[in-house]
Amino acid sequence: MRKRIALLGSTGSIGRQALEVIDHHPGKFEVEVLSANRNHELLISQAKYFKPNAVVISRKEHYQPVAEALQPLNIKVFTGEESNNQVVEMDSIDTVLIALVGFAGLMPTINAIKAKKQIALANKESLVVAGEIVTALAQEHHTSIIPVDSEHSAIFQCLAGENPDNIEKIILTASGGPFRKHSFSQLKNIKKEDALNHPNWNMGDKITIDSATLMNKGLEVIEARWLFGLDREQIEIVIHPQSIIHSLVCFCDGSVKAQLSLPDMRLPIQFALSFPHRIENDFPKFTFNNNSDLTFEKPDLKKFRNLALAFSALEKGGNMPCVLNAANEVVVEAFLKNRVGFLSMSDIIEKCMEKAVYIAHPAIGDYLECDKETRLIAEGLINARGSG
Repeated sequence: MRKRIALLGSTGSIGRQALEVIDHHPGKFEVEVLSANRNHELLISQAKYFKPNAVVISRKEHYQPVAEALQPLNIKVFTGEESNNQVVEMDSIDTVLIALVGFAGLMPTINAIKAKKQIALANKESLVVAGEIVTALAQEHHTSIIPVDSEHSAIFQCLAGENPDNIEKIILTASGGPFRKHSFSQLKNIKKEDALNHPNWNMGDKITIDSATLMNKGLEVIEARWLFGLDREQIEIVIHPQSIIHSLVCFCDGSVKAQLSLPDMRLPIQFALSFPHRIENDFPKFTFNNNSDLTFEKPDLKKFRNLALAFSALEKGGNMPCVLNAANEVVVEAFLKNRVGFLSMSDIIEKCMEKAVYIAHPAIGDYLECDKETRLIAEGLINARGSG
């Protein structure tokens, strides 16, 4: 039987590549649900091609054109962010791929887990914000969370068949982004066009900026803590500019496992969708003959402060990772609109972490309020800089 997929965030970078994987394996997968935020024209095109049972367009102002375009195909059309939370509960869905960006992925992830769907998780923020609650729910409902991030997919694959008690530490690799060799003074003049030019990966704007500031790696550290049940001391970061080794696991006996492949997000996407099976593809494959120069270096936490802030949030615990994430989402959007400078993003995130109310043991409602509060604080700090 074909695995029936609900794809939330189908018009983003991960969503488009996931549909490419699905299209190459028509006998393995079928699209049951497609969901987009605002790109209604691409959503219409995707729906006409894949003919899902239902689509969700979050922005209500786009509902009418989507509904009219898909009416002849008898495709159900829903609108509003709440629809993403509800559509994942459909009985006809086997796997939910959460490719939404940011905090918006949290509630659909929780609802999909409660509905006992297999989760292919490309939304790291769900675990950054509420990792303790999400992983506890997954255990309670016997639901698998298969990571889509290339680094966490690598760790997941390296741990197959291993006893978690034998893990000494994991090493998450990072490309270092486009400014790895820049001096601190050079970073002051970075523009969004420079930051959006990633050397290895083709990603959406938000994740690309996060990669340039190393916040993406910081969020992945927090995600890894919950995905694999690790302590802070068991997670290490190493800069690996070639992005061939996607991450490593070090075991108590001195053995080290690594997962290697060319930087291509379609591979971890395919693995997550097909798990527990592996299926063939025609992607370009890694060879040592063409990739013999693999290098490694330590990250500079003074130059890329976001990574240090993420470790601090992880150590503080409670709602502090939620504060970190909300502040980062606001400043990245502001940077993309030329409202703040590259280095100013870290300054604002740090001040948000100082100003936000700390809650040691938050519930879901606390996370929702914390997210709103932090966004207001961040906007106020951005506006104050602009007026100053």
